[in-house]
Amino acid sequence: MEKEKAKGIIEAILFASGRTVGLNELEMSLELEQKQIIEIINEMQEEYKKENRGIEIVKVNDAYTLASKKEYHEYIYSIIDKRVKPNLSAAALEVLAIIAYNPKITRAEIENIRGVNSDASMYRLLEHNLIEEARKT
Repeated sequence: MEKEKAKGIIEAILFASGRTVGLNELEMSLELEQKQIIEIINEMQEEYKKENRGIEIVKVNDAYTLASKKEYHEYIYSIIDKRVKPNLSAAALEVLAIIAYNPKITRAEIENIRGVNSDASMYRLLEHNLIEEARKT
């Protein structure tokens, strides 16, 4: 197989997989020996450095992954950090407000204030790590 074609295939596999890809997986896909694959990847890593590209191939144990370079973190972070905020029901927001007002409140006291069972709302808030369960004393 032509070296440039192998480079393109490796790059495509690493990009599309979104995870670390083992040498044995690359070996099966490319039908090349591991030694040849390692040489090609090393060459690709050098090319990425020389061309000042925004990505690099990172070795993790006996596997490789495609990652953005650390020095571009500040530019990437503002785009990537648009995490999905948890959508909370009105009931969950009500429970959260009660807990925020009185952090040491019990489940029974919350239900007494609201007048309804609050289990589902409390479990949802626990799921999103917005509240934590305190131990009985």
